[in-house]
Amino acid sequence: MQSKAPGKPGKAAKKMDGAKPSRGPRKAAAKGAVTPPASTPDQLVILTGMSGSGKLSALKAFEDLGFYSVDNLPLELIPRFADLVHQSAAIDRAALVIDVREGAKLNSFPSILKKVRKVLATKVVFLEATDDVLVRRFSETRRPHPMGRGAAAGETVVKSLKAERKRLDPIRNVADITIDTSRFNVHELRAHINAQFQRGDAEHNLTISSISFGFKNGVPAEADLVFDVRFLPNPHFIPEFRPLTGKHPKVEKYVRQFPQTKEFLDKTTDMLTFLLPHYIKEGKSYLTVAFGCTGGQHRSVFIAEEMKKRLAGEGYRVKTTHRDMPR
Repeated sequence: MQSKAPGKPGKAAKKMDGAKPSRGPRKAAAKGAVTPPASTPDQLVILTGMSGSGKLSALKAFEDLGFYSVDNLPLELIPRFADLVHQSAAIDRAALVIDVREGAKLNSFPSILKKVRKVLATKVVFLEATDDVLVRRFSETRRPHPMGRGAAAGETVVKSLKAERKRLDPIRNVADITIDTSRFNVHELRAHINAQFQRGDAEHNLTISSISFGFKNGVPAEADLVFDVRFLPNPHFIPEFRPLTGKHPKVEKYVRQFPQTKEFLDKTTDMLTFLLPHYIKEGKSYLTVAFGCTGGQHRSVFIAEEMKKRLAGEGYRVKTTHRDMPR
């Protein structure tokens, strides 16, 4: 009997011989064998959020990254879809969109998500934007809101957006990543998703928006961190600088010459470089840092631009926006 064993493999050996190459490590691990972990574990991204926030553009970005992509998959089919991805030798990353078209069934999403996460590493990405931006987008495309009827008139869309936010609460509360697309164009949204989900070093997978503003026009609603730079000498009171902005070399030189400017920049840079890795660790993918002066034309513009240079030098992706700077 012992002499025949090598020539006639048992059931366990047959299963391993017939297993798909990409699934072998999992099956061996289940039987207690010591095997290295898969280099690219299966991943599912569930993309959701407000109507008009850019979900289809985001889905195309995932598709370009090699994700198997599905739009508007019925909620009850998500666990089955996760099983198929897990079993497939050809698909190891997938993305799907669910949205308000699912109606009241969205209340069951948290329980469905728990089941799916037992099968695949799953992230929920929630896209949103301010009501003003969403109303404008619906107006530009002339498409009705999914929860509205007839023409996309402003009041109708606003009411529909309010109802949609309420209905999407069960999903938003369990989202791993929330992206506000209010200030993104299509290309910036795609670049942001590429940076977050492309394979490779994810150490600095955070997009930072360094924005300037004027306090006289209010604090930006999207700001995560706000710094008041009105303590710096104001170029506005120098007639030569009044028509210029903080991007002009003469204004830069003027603001930079003060010791408190350098001290503020150094200390703020130190604080941000301390905070950013912790934000990344907690899953934050987008951070808006706002610098405000009186009118948003000189000091805040210079500081926002300088902070972009400093953080970019640390390896972070940074974009600048000057909300109140004269065009």
